Amino acid sequence: MPSLVLSAWSAISPYGVGNEPLRQGLAEGRDALVPLDREQYEAPFARAGLVPGFTAAEYVGKKGTRTMDRVTALAVTAVGGLVGVVAEELAERPEQTALVLGTGSGSVQSIMDFTKDSLTGERPYHVEAARFPNTVMNRAAGQSAIWHHIKGPNTTVAGGSLTGLLALSYALRLHRGGHCGRVLCGAAEEFSTQRAWLEWHGRAEEERETPLGEGAAVFLVEPAEEAAAAGRTALARVAGVRFRAYRTPDGAREALTTCVRETLEAAGTSPAGVRFVAPLGGGGKRAAEEEQAVTDALPGARPEWLRLRGLLGDTSAAATALQLAAVLAAAGERGLGPGEAALVTGVEQDGQVGCAVFTGA
Repeated sequence: MPSLVLSAWSAISPYGVGNEPLRQGLAEGRDALVPLDREQYEAPFARAGLVPGFTAAEYVGKKGTRTMDRVTALAVTAVGGLVGVVAEELAERPEQTALVLGTGSGSVQSIMDFTKDSLTGERPYHVEAARFPNTVMNRAAGQSAIWHHIKGPNTTVAGGSLTGLLALSYALRLHRGGHCGRVLCGAAEEFSTQRAWLEWHGRAEEERETPLGEGAAVFLVEPAEEAAAAGRTALARVAGVRFRAYRTPDGAREALTTCVRETLEAAGTSPAGVRFVAPLGGGGKRAAEEEQAVTDALPGARPEWLRLRGLLGDTSAAATALQLAAVLAAAGERGLGPGEAALVTGVEQDGQVGCAVFTGA
């Protein structure tokens, strides 16, 4: 099978729209959390990681975006950051470019607002029909493909905080199955009052201190030889993506340790070569177990830890995609070097762990 690499990326984060704000914000270690405007958000959190000044009209355009929800606008904008990179391929064979986009539940705000209108209106059918498409999970992926004329396979993946890694795993299988020539792969998440309350009630007490965040990150995944032929730099080789389950709360550490070790071994990568580690993090014990699991799997290694959760907030479905974006931001324009590796990890509270290993191409 051909070696698949990441040759371009596009990010939107609480630092701003584009790769450079994320790169600069992480380099400075700057907190991107801001106080919530109580007139706009009646949420239980005092602060949040919001993309500053972001609106669909401003970044996608005024035409055709009146009913576009926030997560769709974030996704369309992030995908748009890569369209120029593959403009020639899209013009010649648009059906050979696939899009795999991760999401939480689509737009929780759109789903709940539409349901509320059907219950409180004079008639259940007195709802704005133009907003109904926002209530389906694949709205963001579908609109991104339509907006940017991407005609290959279009897939939506949802899997909690591990969504970004699950989307990447699906993208690899999609390409290796011969269904496309390249994949735009990533994840997006929006902040809303509705999501804030659902998260608040679904969290353990010790995890309610972490504010929510939003953002998106999308990557171009393609064979190394095609990237070279197009003059694109192979920033990192996708060496492996793997997941495991655990049945008891105290089983997460062992499960992730095994997951990381097996992925490194299958990739032929030495633990000592891991330059960056981007953990998901979480509330209290879960974050400590995740980092201890990585330490157990990398004996003697001294990687640079990229901890985003305290800077951007809990970005949920976009979290592991933004962790990967942080790795590429830290690696610089030339990407990971020969003999270098990076590790992205996550522990989901519903009983799943996952990791991805990337190496210098």
